[in-house]
Amino acid sequence: MSVTIWHNPRCSKSRQTLALLQDQGIKPIIRKYLDEPPTLAELAALQKMLDLPVIAFVRTGEAAFRQTGLSKTASDDDLLAAMARHPILIERPVVFANGKAALGRPPEAVLAIV
Repeated sequence: MSVTIWHNPRCSKSRQTLALLQDQGIKPIIRKYLDEPPTLAELAALQKMLDLPVIAFVRTGEAAFRQTGLSKTASDDDLLAAMARHPILIERPVVFANGKAALGRPPEAVLAIV
């Protein structure tokens, strides 16, 4: 089974989720998404996999959210484009496994897909 985590090593939830996966004997592919930002197509695919409104995986408290002029009522297209330009806006961590995705908030939430 291939497991990938979009990881930010500075984020405690991201570190906890990575440790949880490793404790389960899983050696995930680690993608530091701030260094290797996802494309617009990857973000759109993530939205379909999560089956959540786009705003549900946007970090609205980030300065970039305000600086880009976004609001919680912005269109999905605008939010996805902003996340592609400013990956700091992507809620983290995201884990992909078995054709599914899950947010690691709380970290244990990712166990449902691995």
